Amino acid sequence: MPVRIDELDRKILRELQRDAGQSLDEIAREVGSSKTPVWNRIRKMREAGIVGPQTVLLDPEALGFDACFFVLIRTAEHDAEWQRRFLAALRARPEVQEAHRLAGDIDYILKVRVSNARAYDTFYQALIAEVRIHNVTALLSMEELKFTTALPV
Repeated sequence: MPVRIDELDRKILRELQRDAGQSLDEIAREVGSSKTPVWNRIRKMREAGIVGPQTVLLDPEALGFDACFFVLIRTAEHDAEWQRRFLAALRARPEVQEAHRLAGDIDYILKVRVSNARAYDTFYQALIAEVRIHNVTALLSMEELKFTTALPV
């Protein structure tokens, strides 16, 4: 059964998405409530799986990860064993920030962050050594126009 959230919950979620490091007092002030009800609502939303673990967003370029590639993958294999090995290969590589299975002509799309084209090639060579892939197209992002992790709650 889905958890029902009201407008105060939505305000709390917007504040958490904006900056999860805020104190309960700051969140309560922003949403027009007091600390205890805000804490109870956050706790309930965590228990329901709406709110996950808190993390920190890092600046990839400040850390030397200047290249972002979107990797389009087509495969001729779709059996369970291939999928298991492919998923294991993706999970073992920290360069893969996102991976999606798609409907349509492309089977998978990956978002891969690396320092440069040579580092991407190292990633690519390691991936195709582990799993058989029919076709790979890598697209280099020239400029990130918008980035957010926030959902439109």
